[in-house]
Amino acid sequence: MILGGIIFFVFGSIIGSFLNVVILRYNTGRDVIRGRSSCPVCRHELGFLELVPIISFIFLRARCRKCLSKISWQYPLVELFTGVIFAAVFLKMNNIPNSLFLIPYSLVIFSVLITIFVYDWKHKIIPDGLVYGFITLSFLNTLFLIPHSSFFILDLLAGPIMFLPFFLLWFFSSGRWMGLGDAKLATGIGWFLGFSGAVSAVILGFWIGAVVGVLMLLIKSPKRLTIKSEIPFAPFLIIGLWLVYFFGFDIVGLHLLLSH
Repeated sequence: MILGGIIFFVFGSIIGSFLNVVILRYNTGRDVIRGRSSCPVCRHELGFLELVPIISFIFLRARCRKCLSKISWQYPLVELFTGVIFAAVFLKMNNIPNSLFLIPYSLVIFSVLITIFVYDWKHKIIPDGLVYGFITLSFLNTLFLIPHSSFFILDLLAGPIMFLPFFLLWFFSSGRWMGLGDAKLATGIGWFLGFSGAVSAVILGFWIGAVVGVLMLLIKSPKRLTIKSEIPFAPFLIIGLWLVYFFGFDIVGLHLLLSH
């Protein structure tokens, strides 16, 4: 079990390196598959030893080997966190039925979520291609892959139910309070976690976002307190999803209520 977790961590850190490329090149017109990685300052093409996840960053002391420009902390952090998520998925799902199929499927979903997390944090926008991919994978997960519970119909409706309040916030504020991308993300969260899990994830996301957001706004720009322009909300929704998925948080006791 421990060896498997280590293997998945290493594999995840490699995937995290690829996710960094996707985040960097997405919507830029550059191919995310082909083309060598290079220093964004001096265009030095990176060799194999400069591309080893996490380790290269440490040995290069966070600087380009050629021009000595600083390397963003985003790269090792995404690699590290993707490795941790992959290992956690393996440890959580290793002994359940159909794990040989469900583990890779879940890893794809979490890879998409990590990409959305970082991309929205950097650019304050959720790419449609990524969020629609997450919605599709989550819907298929609910429809075919997870065991049908006694409240399967409610879980099947969880996507539209979670979409509606976010959509109304976006609609009535003309996009000032909430982005439409957040509503789309909430749809996928509803189908991925089911109704009770999604409600807990959204509540956690609002709590965490409120605390972090107020601190960020007060520190960075206290005179410009605009939610949409200053705070990307998708990362907090995704953190809420992770907390519910890995730790089973049930904030309002909906799961117990629906089970009776």
